[in-house]
Parts: sequence; C-alpha cells; structure tokens
Amino acid sequence: MPLPDLLPILPFTHPARGEVVLPGSKSLTNRALLIAALCDEPVDLTGALFSEDTHLMAAALRKLGCTVQADDSAFTVRVADQQNLFRSESPVELFVGLAGTAARFLTALCAAAPRGVYRLDGVTQMRKRPMKPLIDALRTLGADIRCTGAEGFFPIEIHARGLNGGAVRIDASESSQLLSALLMVAPLAATPVTINLVGGVRWPFVAMTINQMAQFGFAAKLTRQGDNIAVPIGCYHPPASYAIEPDATASSYFTALPLAIGGTIHVSNLLPLSEGLQGDAAFLDVLARVGATVVAADGDVDITASAGTRLHGVTQDFSAFSDTFLTLAALAPLLSGPTCITGIAHTRKQETDRVAGM
Repeated sequence: MPLPDLLPILPFTHPARGEVVLPGSKSLTNRALLIAALCDEPVDLTGALFSEDTHLMAAALRKLGCTVQADDSAFTVRVADQQNLFRSESPVELFVGLAGTAARFLTALCAAAPRGVYRLDGVTQMRKRPMKPLIDALRTLGADIRCTGAEGFFPIEIHARGLNGGAVRIDASESSQLLSALLMVAPLAATPVTINLVGGVRWPFVAMTINQMAQFGFAAKLTRQGDNIAVPIGCYHPPASYAIEPDATASSYFTALPLAIGGTIHVSNLLPLSEGLQGDAAFLDVLARVGATVVAADGDVDITASAGTRLHGVTQDFSAFSDTFLTLAALAPLLSGPTCITGIAHTRKQETDRVAGM
C-alpha cells in the first residue's frame, strides 16, 4: 500500500502514558530465517517481524527451494522442506532490495551451496554497500563468485560448489553482518574454518549471531582467541518452535518519548542487555544517564521522566549499538549541556548515510 504524499504528524499535548508492544527484531528474524533453512527439520518462528527486509529474505528462501509459510496476523513463520534447498537445475535470480542482512546472508548461503548458479542483485543503493570483504573471504574458502558490475559489489553471480574450509581473513569493520554471514555458513564447510578478524567489529551483533546459532542446536563450540574465531563443522538441530525477541532498536523510539514530553511508558518483553541477545538494549543505560528513571523487572521496562526532571547531555560511544544513535541525536536539543556522539563512522555506508541524515 503506497504512502500518501503528505503524512500528518500530530503533536503530543499531554505527557506520555501507556504500554508499548514491540515488533520482533529484524536482525534476529532474518538470522533465524537463514538458520532455519539450514536445519534438518521444520521450524516455527514466533514473534517474527514482517517488514520489507524479512519479506525479501523469505521470498529468496522460497526461490531456493524451502517452503516458507507466513502468517502476518499471528507474527509466525514456518520454514520447512529444507531437503529441497539448492535443487534447482536453472539459475536462480534473487532480489534483495536495500536489505543488508538479506544481501550478506544470502551471498554466504548460496556460496555454501553444493551446486547451482545464483544471481543476486538489489536496488541502486545496494550496489554501493560494502560486500567485498565477504566476497573475498568466501573466495578464499573456495567459492566461485563473479562480480558482474563493479568488483566487490552487487550484482554478483555465484557458481556454487561448496566451501573448502581452512583459514580465512575478513575485515568486518564496515558491517558486522559480513562476519555474521560467514559464521552462520561456516559449519557447512568441508573442514573447520578459522576466521582471522582484520580491523574492528561491532562485537554485540557477532555475539548475537553466535548465541543464536547455539539456540538452533549448533552444539559444536565456537572458540575465540584474540582476533581468531575457530568454527568446527556441524549441523543445526532446531527446536520445534523458536521465539524471536522484540526489537531493542525499535524500542529506543518509545523509551525516549518520556524524555521529550514527560510521563511514563511501559514496554513489554524488552530484555535488558544481561538477559537478551541484542546489544541495542544498552540504550536503556544511556537514557538513565540522561536523567530518566529506568525500572526493569520480569522482562518489562518502565521509563519515566517527570515534569521538572533535569536532563543532561552525555558523551557516548555508539560503536557497539549504533542503530540507536539517531534517537539520542533527536533528544539532544532538549538536553542541558552538549551531547557528544562517537563511534558512528560506519553508519555512512548503511542503507542511507545516517550521519548526513542526523
């Protein structure tokens, strides 16, 4: 359904009061879809997010041979018929739009396929997003990946023959998704894979991937020593049902609202950083430092900023949870004193230039 030319924004006239039920995490939904496709049994995903990125991911998995049944009203997705994955005799065309997760994850998935030809492309902006470190790493492991436009970017054509395993280097400083994509398919290689990290990486998103792999029954233990991650070969053995956490990134818009207009917001099922998979839950600590009262108990969170509460500008490195920096930037003009935001250089190369957007 197209959006109208004008989208009216009605201002709040009273302090915030109410409860927010969050959508599922996009990052976790697309990771879960990919891993579910690699499982040996059907998987039911609950609490899934339905967005353009996840629709593109599901559509691609269908074209690759899986059955993906989605119920938007119940927020559930069933992934089945994994035995039919990679059976097409004809080249498979996959479109990823502007979805970075779909682009990186599907590139790794198709490179790990035992057979087949796969052509991946997206919109014009997707052709500018970083792909070269992942492409080079997969080539090191034996993948035949051909860039049919500019080298290191979409569009690409993969002539699959599986992955050999062994040692590989990757620079995931521009996007942790490059490393996450490699990690999720590494267990499919012919021999164990040792990944050497070159440059920094947003580790919370990588830890999310590793922990989610374990939740999907990848029992073989990944080990990290310094800049090296050792991934043994193995299989995914999923639970019959997998619950996706609510989106900690989206929660930042609602948890910040009381600081702008006062009041209290109750957010259901928002797991704090110590209990959930999402690094973006760290934004709650930023709001507490700004001056909000944050009470987390039994998986729920209450955020309060009473009338007259003095709110302070803060200095914050967002390198580990940069998807939330724009929310603090929007609040900054309302805070007492300056706000300094660092660790966001890589966000210039996301779906848009987020620094310019700020």
